[in-house]
Amino acid sequence: MIDRKGVVSRHYPRMTAVNPLSPLTVGNGEFAFTADITGLQTFPEAYQVPLGTQAHWGWHFTGRYDQYSLDDIAFQQLDTYGREVGYPLYPEKQEEAYHWLRQNPHRVQLGQLSFQLLSSSGEEVQIEEIKNINQVLNLWEGVLYSEFAVEDIPVSVTTVCHPATDQVSVKVNSPLIPQGRLKVVLRFPSPDMTDRRWEESIFLNWANREGLKSLLGVNKENSALIKRQIDEDSYQVKWEWNQGNIQQTNTHEFTLFPEQQENLTFSVGFGTQSSKLHSFDESYSTSKEHWSSFWQSGGAIDFSGSSDSRANELERRVVLSQFVTAIHSGGSTPPQETGLIYNSWFGKFHLEMHWWHGAHFPIWGREAILAKSLTWYNAILPRAKEVADSQGYSGARWPKMVGVEGAQTPSPIAPALIWQQPHPIALAELCYQASKADDDLDKWKEMVFETADFMADYAVWDESRAAYVLGPPLIPAQECHRPEDSINPPYELEYWKYGLETAMLWKERLNETVPTIWKDVAEKLAKPPHQNGVYLAHENCPDTFETYNHDHPSMVGALGILPGKMIDFQIMKQTLDRVWQDWQWDTGWGWDFPMCAMTAARLGEGSMAVDFLLMDKTKNTYLPNGHNYQHASLTAYLPGNGGLLTAVAMMACGWNGLADEHAPGFPKDGTWIVKYEGLHPIL
Repeated sequence: MIDRKGVVSRHYPRMTAVNPLSPLTVGNGEFAFTADITGLQTFPEAYQVPLGTQAHWGWHFTGRYDQYSLDDIAFQQLDTYGREVGYPLYPEKQEEAYHWLRQNPHRVQLGQLSFQLLSSSGEEVQIEEIKNINQVLNLWEGVLYSEFAVEDIPVSVTTVCHPATDQVSVKVNSPLIPQGRLKVVLRFPSPDMTDRRWEESIFLNWANREGLKSLLGVNKENSALIKRQIDEDSYQVKWEWNQGNIQQTNTHEFTLFPEQQENLTFSVGFGTQSSKLHSFDESYSTSKEHWSSFWQSGGAIDFSGSSDSRANELERRVVLSQFVTAIHSGGSTPPQETGLIYNSWFGKFHLEMHWWHGAHFPIWGREAILAKSLTWYNAILPRAKEVADSQGYSGARWPKMVGVEGAQTPSPIAPALIWQQPHPIALAELCYQASKADDDLDKWKEMVFETADFMADYAVWDESRAAYVLGPPLIPAQECHRPEDSINPPYELEYWKYGLETAMLWKERLNETVPTIWKDVAEKLAKPPHQNGVYLAHENCPDTFETYNHDHPSMVGALGILPGKMIDFQIMKQTLDRVWQDWQWDTGWGWDFPMCAMTAARLGEGSMAVDFLLMDKTKNTYLPNGHNYQHASLTAYLPGNGGLLTAVAMMACGWNGLADEHAPGFPKDGTWIVKYEGLHPIL
């Protein structure tokens, strides 16, 4: 049996100085609060990462909800085997509507909670004056402990998120409090996007304008209710404390003035309506119970007996990835790439990434976490059916870049992608395989079957080759290809076969008749294209490894992520070798490394699988806080974390149809001693 607490505790993030890329977060899957070295958000200017407070319900439309709609922009008509199909790809004369639709709705930064620290002369303390920093995120408890000093006067802060409510609770001990030198300030930024490029608008916007209101609705002893109005959206903030009083100190700013005790506790809760707040003691004890239970359930893995010098680093990444994905990818809607820290791509989530965010949960025995966001597809199913119908297809076509309401977003790429289509089927199957609950079949059958109806109808019969083809138009997972040119990308072909065959299996489990067209398409799909012994990006891309050796090497996903029923293993091995040698990895993304590792594992190349997982490239960096760094504007990339967990579980536990073999994806030379429990095979 693995010493789970021992494995987790040796990887607690610890800070003794400001790390501008690695603030630490407490959260519960629905709500998260990201703090600096003070345990609050006191010095945001010292960080290259916005210090966020976000929740899954927190969305905003600038101006009116109906300011623009897709009817206000011209769709590009792409020839689809003799008929024109419209896609909202490029702005022509409707740029204002186009960019408003890309930016709305967007997630809201709910508030910035900070200390105001004063020197003995009454001046505000600056970050460089903070000394004796000692901060640790106790993963086993889900609690952030922060210690520091101001002019040699100690401050101790404990920060925790209640596991079941959208609130942060804080305990502060310091002689600064009775001296009147420590106050707590809650500020509200503007919800507006400030630039048409999301990379330029990730930091909080403090501009004020008409339509934004912050009002102290109720202020009584040790409790206050603040009402926020942001255009047609609104929410409330409830604040309770053990001593002191609150005052509105600016238009969108409120300050808690403690009194004479050295001990201050308070809780701040956010929501669309007022709800009961839990005290610090309640939040603290409940968090410890919740996270202890989290770590003691589901899967665990221990590499401590390994002689490979990289084993401890891989174990660190695995432990921290479990924590950050539980916080940021474990909610009731699919997450954005940066989770609940700050807005990337205007705060929307990308459904082609949902597999990478969440597939690991059932493989690690935590299928109930994925089930929360998977059920969201049922809510937007009518919209997905409308998209398919508007293009002349049956079933449901899932959008790519969406807000919580599920409407597709105009984009030069997103509307033409197709690889997100089988995701709901694959994710539902992973949940079912982990739970074996018949309720799962009933819960998701409509989602699965409507998805399969679209997939079967989307494929086109090519009489000349006696096979069904995919595209054009389409953009493959490697997004650098034109939709008009792309046909039969290997990964999408294999995923189409897997998705339809799995939907057929669901029909059989439910004693329902399998549609003939599903079976016909699955059996007669075109074979994945290859040339000179390697798989191509798609049929019209013979120069894959010369001109198009950048972005995602998605052709290898046809074997690894998937069983690869149409794949020749020798050709795939040669393809993976070319990817290793010739790919421009600085143009890749964090999930490309675990994707390649999974391919190597299925090919029996354990050493290569580990090398891919731990390749020393910028996009494969895992920061001290556990997040997968990509670039200066994308310092947290959760698909990398989720992909890592999926690959490691697969390498340890194997995949369906594999004979019982321990750690089949790791090297067999004795350098890796892999102990695991509670894991499930991948598809």
